[in-house]
Formats: sequence, structure tokens, C-alpha cells
Amino acid sequence: MLEKLNEIEKAALESLAAIADEAALEAWRVANVGRSSPVMSVFSQMGALSKEERPLVGQRANQVKLALEAAFAEKQSALKQAALQQSLASERLDISLPGRPLRAGGLHPATQNLRRILAILAEMGFQVYTSREVESDEYNFQLLNIPPYHPAREMQDTFYIDTGASDEAERQVLRTHTSPGQIRAMRQFSAENPENPPEIRIALPGMVYRFEQITARSEVQFNQVEGLVVGKNITFGDLKGTLAEFVRRMFGRGAKTRFRASYFPFTEPSAEMDVECFVCGGKGCGVCKKSGWLEILGCGMVHPVVLQNGGYDPQKYTGFAFGMGPERQLMLRHKIEDIRYIWGNDLRFLEQFG
Repeated sequence: MLEKLNEIEKAALESLAAIADEAALEAWRVANVGRSSPVMSVFSQMGALSKEERPLVGQRANQVKLALEAAFAEKQSALKQAALQQSLASERLDISLPGRPLRAGGLHPATQNLRRILAILAEMGFQVYTSREVESDEYNFQLLNIPPYHPAREMQDTFYIDTGASDEAERQVLRTHTSPGQIRAMRQFSAENPENPPEIRIALPGMVYRFEQITARSEVQFNQVEGLVVGKNITFGDLKGTLAEFVRRMFGRGAKTRFRASYFPFTEPSAEMDVECFVCGGKGCGVCKKSGWLEILGCGMVHPVVLQNGGYDPQKYTGFAFGMGPERQLMLRHKIEDIRYIWGNDLRFLEQFG
């Protein structure tokens, strides 16, 4: 059996020396170190040998197998190197050809628009204040004058997070608006001087979430920018003047606006502000629901209860707040007919914004 193993090794190495291409090398591997190769068949015959022969034959069979595998690897490396050298010698590299440019990414259009809004508000004296996206029921609703079972909760279909909290106030939600940031900001500022808290002029940007039907003008998640101004002798006229100036800076001096009476639990009086639809020029289309106008924000004077919950005495302080949808404004500025394009991640759409 030992002589047979020597013959197997010799014959395999001789045939390997004559191989000149990778296809023949693969065939040699299957024939000489594959499952049905002569050297592997020796292992299947070990049971017929005596106890004295088995160790010797087994050791020699392993040596032959390892030697053939090493010779195969060496031959494979040599063939690849030879092929590379042949390719370098026969093929020419044209170094005068221009290189392929790397395509740089860019800011998402929603991010670009959000930065534009915040830059305009910063020019108007607003400071950016960020707030958390996961809120308690207390901050998202109750402190904003929306107690449990209040009808206004039906205005916003909410994503609740299962945390096992038994207390209604401690239930966690994905915030349905950026308005909870009003309470957090007022409490933070009023804590510095409870008797005479400082005036506030802040913008609160962030993503909000609502469990509602996706349409050409609504999504389940979208950005919102909240504005809050609190001070002494703040009036509804200050609110209208601030928002009118924002629209002029955002859409141009010729942009037409209108205010409509509305209702929000955390403001009183409340209003909604519309801008003439730039998609259809006021004639009526699917984006503006044939009205010629597109709502861009809700606003109003901060409700006295909300001021008190934030640590501000409503007898001394007044304020106004507004919440705008940046994606709606993006649609107006670029005449986008479907809000779903913004979050669809279609490069054909995104590349238009550089």
C-alpha cells in the first residue's frame, strides 16, 4: 500500500507539471485530490489493513494528500502570475484617457429647505431650540391644554409606544407636533428666574409622526418648524406681522397670503395661514384641492393655560406660536405636485436639487 501511495504521488506530480491553463488545472484537482481520487480511495481501504499497517499507511496517505494540495496551490499561483504578465505585455494602458469622476452626494431637498427656513427665522431674531421626538402623553397633549378624552386628540392619529406605563401622563408617544417643545423651553427659561422669567423667541425644528392616510399632500412623518414668542405686550398684530414678513422673505415680495380663523387647543385665538398656490398660480389643482391656496402653517396666541404650565404668569406675559410644514413650502417653491416624491428616495428626483 505504501508503494501504491508513492506511485500515486509520482504520477500526479508528473501530470501536474505538464498543465498550462487553469481549466486543465481544475480538472487535475478533481482527479487527484477530489473525493474520488486515488489517494482518497486509500483512506476507504484502511479497514482492510492490519493494526500494524494502519498507522504507517494513514500517515503516508496524509503526507501525499498534503503534498498534492500544496503542489496544486503553487501551480495555481504560477498560472495566475503568468496570465497577469501576459496581460501586461499584450494590453496597453492609455493614460491619456480622462478618469471617471466621483459623484459627490448632496443635501436632501427637505434638509436644504429646512435650513433655509431656519436661516430666515434667525435673521428675524429667532434662536433654534431642539426637543425630543419621543414624548410623554403629558407633554404632547395634557400640558398643551389637551386632557385625556379631549375631542382634539382625534385631530391627530397618534403612534403610541408600548412601555407598560399605567399612568396616562407617562404613556410614551412619537410626537404628533413640535408643540411639546414649547413647554420644555418655557420651563427651562422660567426655571432661571421664576419670579421674572426672560422673554422667549425660539424656533423648534424636528420630525413629527402621525398615523394617517398617505396622499399627494400628507405623509406619516414629516418635518415641522415651531415658532414661539413670549414676552410682555405681545399681540396678534405681532404674530401677523412676523409671519407676513417670513412669507415675503421665503417666497418673494409678491407672494399673496391670507389668514383664516381656526381652532387649536393650545392657542386662543387661533388661525391658519395660506399662501397662493404656486403650482397652479391660484387656478386650482390637486395639490391645493382646487382652492388656489395651500395652507403652510397654523398659529395663534398662546393659551393662558399653556403659559401657566410653562411657568409664565398669563397676567403678565402673552405670546404667540406657529407651526409650519417645510415640505409643503418646498412643494410651493419648486412646484412639486406630490409630497411622496420628497421621501421616495428616487435619485431622478433628488438629483434635481444638486
